[in-house]
Amino acid sequence: PREREVNENSLKRLNSYLECLQRPGQKALQPTQLTFYIRDTASDPNSPQHSANTSEFRAVTFTLQSKDLLSTVVKILKSCSLSTDHVQDSQVGKGLDHQNGNLPFSRPIRWDKTYYSFTGYRDPEEELDCTVRMEPALGLWLHKNRASASERLSVSIPLRDELVRLKTELCQRLEINDIRWQRTWGVAHRCSQLHSLSRFAKQNSPVLCNVKGCTLIFGENSGMNADGQIMLGTVDVHHHWRKLLERLPFYSDLHSHLSVLKERTSYLLGDIELIYNEDLQPTLMLEDYYRMLKTFHQNVTVTQPLFHPRSLKGLQIILEKLEVEQKKLISDCTEKYGLERLYKEPSVSSEQMVRCCQRLLEGHVCELRGMHLCISHFYSVLQDGDLFVPWDWKQ
Repeated sequence: PREREVNENSLKRLNSYLECLQRPGQKALQPTQLTFYIRDTASDPNSPQHSANTSEFRAVTFTLQSKDLLSTVVKILKSCSLSTDHVQDSQVGKGLDHQNGNLPFSRPIRWDKTYYSFTGYRDPEEELDCTVRMEPALGLWLHKNRASASERLSVSIPLRDELVRLKTELCQRLEINDIRWQRTWGVAHRCSQLHSLSRFAKQNSPVLCNVKGCTLIFGENSGMNADGQIMLGTVDVHHHWRKLLERLPFYSDLHSHLSVLKERTSYLLGDIELIYNEDLQPTLMLEDYYRMLKTFHQNVTVTQPLFHPRSLKGLQIILEKLEVEQKKLISDCTEKYGLERLYKEPSVSSEQMVRCCQRLLEGHVCELRGMHLCISHFYSVLQDGDLFVPWDWKQ
């Protein structure tokens, strides 16, 4: 456990250091000393990093102070007694430039339009504009990409079955309601996250009693969202997940206070029910939502609007109407086109999804039977065979 905690903290600092190196215009970084524990599978007594410790792990300590990414990566690999041939062979030219201090200019050059007219070179901005203007019609794009999508979908079926098995197994073992994903990651990526959660569950069973009856969501940050669902940050290590689960009683109390605050605010506004719209702010965390609502409640208390209690009761039905319509349209489109699945990216609003589904029902689009269709802002075929099409697709 001690070695794992040291590795997790060092990995976090290493990621931060590498990210800073890749930022344009980044100032010189302070030297950073890191320590990793490595499993000693083939210990060499003559190695300068050989440890007298007879355990299966040995400590490797090194200081990062390079100004470029290549030198930093090479130093890390060498410190851990790993091969650098594949890095140096592919980057030998760049590595020599960096060692001589000839760092490339980090900012792209933007030439005046007359430069391209005079030289005959292609203007990248103009090409991008043409690409946007020449966005293909949905039918033509599907006809062109249907075969490759079907092939990828067939290859991914065993992995999709594995994903369902892992998810079902974890839900039953942890006694949780559901496991979801905040973003549209690939099937292999999601399977990897579930395997990570399974390993975490075996090593941290005491704190997992706090998640019973909850919904887990793999997202960008760890915490609890405004709906009371537990967010597991995919960039966080198990140490941070454990700290989060240990604080779940605090989050549960805060969620209870939030419910009381919503009732009080609702009463001041004529008993209108306050509904959190996940489409507008899908990543809103519980603490932020509570602060927003508390500020809003204080403002309403000061202004004291002239609403008779319960005079606006029933307005929730109007607010929920769009969600109900969206669910029905998704079901109708799935049935009409024989889709295996129809869903949307979080960045696509319910209103945009409704308009897209209405157009799909009004017209007729071929090449969709048995496919996984995601409504997005662009055209793409994912590695797993999912078809991404823009919500405002051209006829």
